[in-house]
Amino acid sequence: MFPIPNLKFEKGVTMAEISVTQPVEKSTQYPGYNKRLLLMIALGNMALFAVYAAINGIFVPAMVQAADPVNKVANLGIVTGISAIFATVLNPLGGAWSDRTRTKWGRRTPWIVGASIATLLGSIFFGFQTTILGILVGWCLAQGMGNIFQAAITAVIPDRVPPEKRGTASAMAGLGPMLGALIGLGIGTVFIKTPLVGSSVVGGVIVIVAFLFVLIAPDPMVKDEKAPVKISFKESLRSFFSSLAHHDFRYAFIGRLLLVLGYFVVQGYYFYLLQDYINIAQYGLEPAQGVLIISSVSMGGSLITILLGGILSDKTGQRKVFVIAASVLMAIVMIIPILLPTWTGMLIFGALNGLAFGLYMSVDAALITLVLPKAEDNARDMGILNIANAGPQIAAPFIAATIITLLGGYTTLFIWGGVFAVLGALAIIPIKSVK
Repeated sequence: MFPIPNLKFEKGVTMAEISVTQPVEKSTQYPGYNKRLLLMIALGNMALFAVYAAINGIFVPAMVQAADPVNKVANLGIVTGISAIFATVLNPLGGAWSDRTRTKWGRRTPWIVGASIATLLGSIFFGFQTTILGILVGWCLAQGMGNIFQAAITAVIPDRVPPEKRGTASAMAGLGPMLGALIGLGIGTVFIKTPLVGSSVVGGVIVIVAFLFVLIAPDPMVKDEKAPVKISFKESLRSFFSSLAHHDFRYAFIGRLLLVLGYFVVQGYYFYLLQDYINIAQYGLEPAQGVLIISSVSMGGSLITILLGGILSDKTGQRKVFVIAASVLMAIVMIIPILLPTWTGMLIFGALNGLAFGLYMSVDAALITLVLPKAEDNARDMGILNIANAGPQIAAPFIAATIITLLGGYTTLFIWGGVFAVLGALAIIPIKSVK
C-alpha cells in the first residue's frame, strides 16, 4: 500500500532471494512499520471480506434462487464465475497501477480510497437487481472494484513489514478475512430479504475503514521516489508471464491456486449444500442461518491457528512445513461430511476446516512475500498471486455445478476438494528460497 524504500542488496541479490534467516535492517528499509499498521491491515481485510461474504455468500445465492429457482445451481456458477473473472483481471492491473502511482498522499492511498468508494457504488447497484443479468453485472462491478482495493492493501506487507515480522503481519492479514466473513454473513442473514440495505451497509463499512487506514497508518513519503511510470494493459499482460517464469514465485502461485480451488469448490456452495445435501430445514434452520453458524464455528478454529501459526512461523523461521500441514489437514477433513452427512457432521467439518484454513492463511501469506521477484513491483506481483485466489473462484462454480449435476452430486464435491488440497501441498515442496 505504501512507497517502497530503497532496498540495498549485494549485486545479483533480489528481494525473492532473502530468506527469513538473513539479517535485515529494520529501521531504514521499512518506514512506517508499527502496531497501528498491523491493526489497519487486519481492519482493511476485514471490511473487504465483509463485502465478499455478505454478497457472495448470502445475497447472490438468495437472489439467484429468487430470480430463477429451477436453474439456481447453474446460474450461481455463471454469476460467481464470470464476476470472479473481473477480480482476476483487475487485481494485478490495480496493483501495477498503484506501483506506478506517485502523489503527495503516497502511492497506494488514492487507490485505497477511490476503490473503496467504487466498491460501495457497485454494491448499491447490485442491491437493486432482480434478474440474473442484473445480479451478474452488479456483482462484477462490486467485486472488481473490491479487488483493486485488495491489491493496494495487500502491498502493505512487502512494502512496510520486515521479512522477520511477516508471519505476525500475515496472521493479522488472515485474521481480517475471518472476522470480515463473520460480520458479512451476519449482515447478510439479517438483511437477506432486503439485499439493497445489506449490500449498502457492507459497502459503507469498507469506505469508512479506507479513510481510517490512510489517517491512522499514513503512507510514509520517500523523497527520492521516481515520477509515475505509465503501464499499458499489454505491458501488464507481458509482465504477468515474466513473473511466473521465476521458479519459486511460480510454485507459490500453483500451490495457492490449487488449495483455494479445493476450498471454494465446497465453500462456494454452502448455501445449497445445507439446503439440499443435509436438509437443514429438518433441524429448524434456514440455509442462511446455517451458513452463518457453520462460518462462525469455522472462524473459531481459524482464529486459533491464525494467531499461533504466524507467531510459531516467525519464531522457527519455517514457512513451508506449516503450509503443507494445513493443506493436508484440509484434505483429510473433507472426508467428514461424506461419512457423516448431517448438521453435526457439517459443524465438525467446519471447525476442523477452519483450523486448517486459518493455519494456511497466516503462513502462506508470509511465504508469498518472500518469493516476490522484484521489490519495485510488489503490488503487481502480489496482485498476480491474488489471481490464485480469484482464479479458483472462477473455476470452482463451474466445476462444482458440473460435479453436482453430472458427476455424483454434492458428495463428490468433498472428494474433489480433498484432491485439490493435496495437490496444493505437493506444489509447495519445490520452493527453494524459503524454508
